[in-house]
Amino acid sequence: MKNSNDSTVIDVPPTAGSSKSKAAASVASRQVNAGGMKRGLGVFDFVLRLGALGAALAAAATMGTSDETLPFFTQFFQFEASYEDLPTFQFFLIAMGIIAGYMALSVPFSIVCIVRPAAVGIRLVLFILDTVALTFATSAAAAAAAMVYLAHSGNSNTNWLAICDQFEDFCQNISGAVVGSFVAVLLIMFLVLLSAFAIRNTH
Repeated sequence: MKNSNDSTVIDVPPTAGSSKSKAAASVASRQVNAGGMKRGLGVFDFVLRLGALGAALAAAATMGTSDETLPFFTQFFQFEASYEDLPTFQFFLIAMGIIAGYMALSVPFSIVCIVRPAAVGIRLVLFILDTVALTFATSAAAAAAAMVYLAHSGNSNTNWLAICDQFEDFCQNISGAVVGSFVAVLLIMFLVLLSAFAIRNTH
């Protein structure tokens, strides 16, 4: 017989319904957190695309206006430097224009990824196209950088004279264009990595 002061503790096992509700709440919480992270990645993707668009446009515009004529010239001879004189710079201008156009066209798709963070197909398409754009931009930037180096330093083995001592404004413009192109390359590289990370964490 138990004393009246003794207390009796009765363990009530959790019901199946309460366990299921807790599991459902946990799954819902994880889905909300995952959706917020994916939306944040989409916003970052959007910002990077705008940055790459601006860098590519600036590089193309700077290269397209890189013309300089020296003040000392005669009736028959004048000394002029222009991007049109070198096919490498022409290719650079076209490539940066294409990259800028692609970035502008990809911005609406980036917005869709913000609105619908679980859209895998769009992210996969952007990942593939960004990889192509990265390759294209890198090749154009590297080729132009080699020509800028020759313009500054020359090459005695091939009788390539350094022209930047005379055409200072021209060399400043083409150097700035190359710097802008490498900024675009860096931003597109981050876009590729971001798309790969977003696709990996979709499921």
